[in-house]
Amino acid sequence: MGVKEKPLVVISGTSSGIGLAMAREMLDRGNAVLGLVQDAAKDPVQHPGYRQEQVDLSDPDELQIRVTEILRGLDRPVRALVNNAGIGRMAFLEQLSVCDLRLVMDTNFLSHAIVTRAFLPLLKRQGRGDIVFIGSESALSGGRQGSVYCASKFAIRGFAQALREECGKSGVRVSLINPGAVRTPFFDDLNFEPGESEDNASAPEDVAAVLAMVLDARPGTVLDEINLSPLIQSWRRK
Repeated sequence: MGVKEKPLVVISGTSSGIGLAMAREMLDRGNAVLGLVQDAAKDPVQHPGYRQEQVDLSDPDELQIRVTEILRGLDRPVRALVNNAGIGRMAFLEQLSVCDLRLVMDTNFLSHAIVTRAFLPLLKRQGRGDIVFIGSESALSGGRQGSVYCASKFAIRGFAQALREECGKSGVRVSLINPGAVRTPFFDDLNFEPGESEDNASAPEDVAAVLAMVLDARPGTVLDEINLSPLIQSWRRK
């Protein structure tokens, strides 16, 4: 099968971590992958079935324009849209600026709503396809110094649940994956990280395997929400 005949999986945040692992998993499974990335100069995926488009997920107005342009350039059906990109700003609320609040909510929630809104008519016209959100355990329970981050993930969870109800009759499935600690560069700019043991954090490939399971489910079955956690929850200060 040539590259142009392969089903397309669109994934945001494929430069590193979970997004990169998911891109590689989807390519290994015979899909073409379009990565939506912050910096297109970085390209860790060297594969003929992969290409990427630079988008600023923190700028809602510019994002609407870019996504429309990207949609016009698609040359095949979209198998799945995976909303993955996100950032963390962890501190007591009074230590966060209003710019921090906007950045987290725009990147972790509003950008995914905008991208999904743009792709949804295409998926409905196709009569099939998956929309997958990569949430977080922080969508299940609020945590100390995580007020705004948790709010953004709670928003994604409610959005996915509502969208699931809207899309069922169209053949479009909506799923949410909530990872706990995953050993990725997400923690590079934070003052804490998972413990050293391999039992203290999942691997990005674990989340990629769950994505594959979601997409492989029988078309009439939806895996609404999946939570995955390390065997032993342990954190350490840097």
